[in-house]
Amino acid sequence: MFSFVYPAMGTEFTLHLYAPSEEHASAAARTAFEEVERVESLLSHYRPSSELSRINREAPRSSVTTDPETFQFLETAWEWSRRSDGAFDMTVGRLMKAWGFYGADGSLPARKALAQVRDDVGWEKVRLDPARRTVRFLERGIELDPGGIGKGYAVDRAIHLLRQLPVEAALLSAGSSTIYALGAPPDETGWKVTIPAAHRSESVLCSMVLRDTSISTANHTEKHFVDNGRLYGSIMNPRTLRPVEDTIQVCVISTSATESDVLSNALFVMERKQRARLLEQLPHVSALVLAEGRRAWQHEATRWPAEVSLTT
Repeated sequence: MFSFVYPAMGTEFTLHLYAPSEEHASAAARTAFEEVERVESLLSHYRPSSELSRINREAPRSSVTTDPETFQFLETAWEWSRRSDGAFDMTVGRLMKAWGFYGADGSLPARKALAQVRDDVGWEKVRLDPARRTVRFLERGIELDPGGIGKGYAVDRAIHLLRQLPVEAALLSAGSSTIYALGAPPDETGWKVTIPAAHRSESVLCSMVLRDTSISTANHTEKHFVDNGRLYGSIMNPRTLRPVEDTIQVCVISTSATESDVLSNALFVMERKQRARLLEQLPHVSALVLAEGRRAWQHEATRWPAEVSLTT
């Protein structure tokens, strides 16, 4: 087994893979990480040269024709916005800035700052035209933020290329928020993955064995700040314009890393009944939601394959 690390998308991508030699492993890692870099060059909202940044600049003024891959990516994101009733929403760019989460750990905004961005948040305020492959913003202040889907998409693309090489056993992690297990190590049924517990440091929420599938985790402590003893995380509710506070951690298993990434964030925002309705439509998906109850931690498990430890 060989291991490689590559900084991208504001985190570190880690790749473990089995190969007959270091030369073969290095070539495979280079292929995977070059693909991650290519995806970031398309979708980064931090890079002025990216296609997404160009859309953010030009779409408030006129319809923007984009490339087939970026348009398909946006169509996928908007389909998940529709299915989640807006719980997942890429139009939170200015909202993230108002809360100080754009390239930083966050800060409490003034009420006036939140009022100013209210009209600039809402997935329904963006028009995608498949016939012309164009994007148009209906409000001038809208900014797209690919957080909650971009890393998952990059993982899917890299895994696709590793399969073609072919690499038979690999584990690719995007800063541990999304992990894809390709194949299995020799003499094993799959890759053993351990999920840390967000509600208590240095503790394990659960462990499982994964093969040819992904797991994504969203939690309220990955990027956060504390004000007057109150923790504010970076996962926003687009309707309230505030961070989600009652939900602590969401884990989702799916064969698609893009899907598990999106769903971990959407389910984090949704109310319990909404989550149940959406998951009923997705029988291939497993989900675990950890929330703060009145007296103890509570969890909702949907087709979850592992025992969960909730010790406080």
